Amino acid sequence: MNFIGSIPWWAWIIVATILVAIRDVFFNKKHIVTHNFPVLGHFRYMLESIGPELRQYIVANNREELPFNRVERGWIYASAKNENNYKGFGTDQDIYGPQYIFVKNSMFPYKVKKTHPNALDPYFLPCAKIMGEFNKRKRPYRPGSVINVSAMSFGSLSARAIESLNKGCKLSFAYHNTGEGGLSPYHKKGADVVFHIGTGYFGCRDKEGNFSIEKLKKLVRENPSIRAIEVKLSQGAKPGKGGVLPGSKITKEIAEIRNVEIGKDVLSPAYHTAFSNVLELIDFVEHIAEETGLPVGVKAAIGKTNQWEELASQMKKQGKGPDFITVDGGEGGTGAAPPSFADHVALPWVYGFASIYKIFQGNGLTKRVVFCASGKLGFPARAVMAFAMGVDCINVAREAMLSVGCIQAQVCHTNRCPTGVATQSKWLQAGIDVTDKAERVKYYFKNFNKELLEITHACGYEHPAQLTMEDINISQGDHNATRSLLETYGYHKDPVAFSALSELATCPDLGGGYCDSHHVVDEQKVRY
Repeated sequence: MNFIGSIPWWAWIIVATILVAIRDVFFNKKHIVTHNFPVLGHFRYMLESIGPELRQYIVANNREELPFNRVERGWIYASAKNENNYKGFGTDQDIYGPQYIFVKNSMFPYKVKKTHPNALDPYFLPCAKIMGEFNKRKRPYRPGSVINVSAMSFGSLSARAIESLNKGCKLSFAYHNTGEGGLSPYHKKGADVVFHIGTGYFGCRDKEGNFSIEKLKKLVRENPSIRAIEVKLSQGAKPGKGGVLPGSKITKEIAEIRNVEIGKDVLSPAYHTAFSNVLELIDFVEHIAEETGLPVGVKAAIGKTNQWEELASQMKKQGKGPDFITVDGGEGGTGAAPPSFADHVALPWVYGFASIYKIFQGNGLTKRVVFCASGKLGFPARAVMAFAMGVDCINVAREAMLSVGCIQAQVCHTNRCPTGVATQSKWLQAGIDVTDKAERVKYYFKNFNKELLEITHACGYEHPAQLTMEDINISQGDHNATRSLLETYGYHKDPVAFSALSELATCPDLGGGYCDSHHVVDEQKVRY
């Protein structure tokens, strides 16, 4: 014992190094680098494993990194902390590069009077349209915020991250989309909820995995916070591809939420079994709306447009169909996906949305349908462009994750998220203070709305729904200089029936409709 204790520390390091070298040379059959360069080769893999972090903080410049550069992340972090999110000394953007956004300000900005809702609350910005109003649903719904949380499931995100998002949504009057993993206890912390139905029908499926209207009706009846239902046709990260949830990941809690068996692999197919064509989709949407009384929409990443043309044509002919359409960008998102899907399948948001809007406009449906958008639009300037093109609501996923504390480590698919946001590890989740992170979600949304309103006012408008295709120019690169959205995408956005923001501050009489989440303005604040 005394002999071992007398060995100096550096000798133990030498012994350990020799043992590692022996293992690398004689027993390592998998890694050529560590076989050919014993011991030293391990440093290569260590540096590779922290490559994203090194590029974030050491190698990449402020505007270089993807999917979100340092300036973008910094703006979200500062906004979420309610700190100074301004910058000084002018822009560092390449304003002559292609696809650069130029917002045309007015000579005379919109003046906010002392009695205006935004004079009482600079964050007050509800959706200008009402989901389900034109189709006369029993419980129409006007989102209380134009920015909301996009579909992210419990299971994909951690319990504490979901709870933080939901509480933050409640504080900022936003809705929280459940994602296709079903309604968890962490989605039930007070915010309005959009229940997401995927191809696995989790939360509303029978024992065979088929869609069950009775289970959905029971879920809606027992959870009045569910204000709308979204049917997922595809998503930006991997459109047209299903997935498998391994049995080893299915805990008792997840099994109860998703209505699946513990320990048994669960298939989420690439296609729906409840419908297989446009006519059946319309019938499916109408059946859910009739049985639940809620607005029902569809979400999709856009590829081929012929079936969208058929959908719009049938909606015009039949006078029924989805109340809202969420257009997801093919840029990819929070869902784990093969690189080929994330990089190449489906159109980027701006091209996909322009195609869909023109189809529905051609069929006279733009006033009837509420258009939601997701695809890196959680920044005010990009949101201004989206509203000018015809969007009514913005849904954010990764931006919301950043507000909770995500550092873009890009290991969401490994269950090793270092911030506890996208992992089921109890140890890694422990660092999330739900109360603190809920406040950060609230302030990210509120400061987003405030800055979006400020740009809108600078353009001479009261609400971003009033922006037009001629209010934004896009840089074309080379000698094409810039062109307006109108010239670039070839359509005029239809005017939104909006008269004044003050009219959105109280719940209008919708002919007996159910509308309990609107704001009421008093002299001090905006509240439910």
